[in-house]
Amino acid sequence: MRTITTTEDLATFCEAAKTHPYVTIDTEFLRERTYWSKLCLIQMALPGKDGEAVLIDPIEGEGMSMEPLYDLFRHKATVKVFHAARQDLEIFFVEGKVFPDPLFDTQVAAMVCGFGEQVGYETLVKKIARENLDKTSRFTDWSRRPLSQAQKDYAIADVTHLRVIYEWMVGQLAKNGRQPWVEEELAVLTDPATYTVHPEEAWTRIKTRTSSGRFLAIVKALAQFREDYAQTQNVPRSRVMKDDALLELASTRPANMEELSRSRMLLREGRKTEIAEGILAAIKIGSEMKPEDMPKPDTSREQLQVNPALADLLRVLLKAKSEGLGVAPRLIASAADLDAIAAGERNVDALRGWRAEAFGDDALRLCRGEIALSAKGTEVRVVRV
Repeated sequence: MRTITTTEDLATFCEAAKTHPYVTIDTEFLRERTYWSKLCLIQMALPGKDGEAVLIDPIEGEGMSMEPLYDLFRHKATVKVFHAARQDLEIFFVEGKVFPDPLFDTQVAAMVCGFGEQVGYETLVKKIARENLDKTSRFTDWSRRPLSQAQKDYAIADVTHLRVIYEWMVGQLAKNGRQPWVEEELAVLTDPATYTVHPEEAWTRIKTRTSSGRFLAIVKALAQFREDYAQTQNVPRSRVMKDDALLELASTRPANMEELSRSRMLLREGRKTEIAEGILAAIKIGSEMKPEDMPKPDTSREQLQVNPALADLLRVLLKAKSEGLGVAPRLIASAADLDAIAAGERNVDALRGWRAEAFGDDALRLCRGEIALSAKGTEVRVVRV
């Protein structure tokens, strides 16, 4: 195992990787104290038990360019293999505006190969590679240098075992014909919209039971200020203000520093002049927002006229289908999806793509009375009517 800290060495390794059908990749990063993830380490391994595995250290190699890696990402003849790639991809998209192409995510593949939802890497290592991971370095501060040998060994294991897992997964997908299912899920991971946060839409992620237009207008303005500030200053949203403090401020609507100082939930960081002035300005914007510009809560789900008997039948059908396929039910359809279908909605994720093949098409047949369900022992069968 060697550590790469120069652009030249990185370019040499990446050129070698281009001659292989795949390369496994993982990252170590920190995000507790920043809005954007701080990339601390990249691990990569070439195929084969003895294929070279390297650590790429952007901290010790402070002047190293990542362009050779991004060029490998654009090299279509080599599959870039990750496990649970979402946060890794966000880092590369934010820093390099590039996605690995083609991409393979073993966590996504595991979901359609019978391992359930969001299966952990450690589980796959045990079940497929027949190895155990040393977890002693799991909570490492990856920004500190030098790295110990134990830390390096822990990091490199994230890509060496991944070779065995990837090759096994590819074989399983060839047998069960579900590669298109995986590709459909991966398309979401390589969509820039997945990683682009628009400050003006940040309010939609805040849970509130209040539907008052004026209250929501202030929530929107506060959430937009928080998102803008967090992004530009590269600090966590919670350092600006937590959701409970934001909702408290939207309710109490302080108009000056003295009133703001009475907030029970605003942390010390949020009382600093720059943030405090931004909060007061946002409250003013929300308070003066015209009625026609006020945000409106999505009440479409609340207005659904759900047929409870049909919803129950759909749940039985989903259970039968998921057991037959060896796929976690929630991966195919959520409880909200089932209620929406039972209420006559058709713009539902469970009715599109591979989910339609697995469940959605039969769900619609059930709604139309074209199929029925019968039970024999513990087995549920679909019967044509």
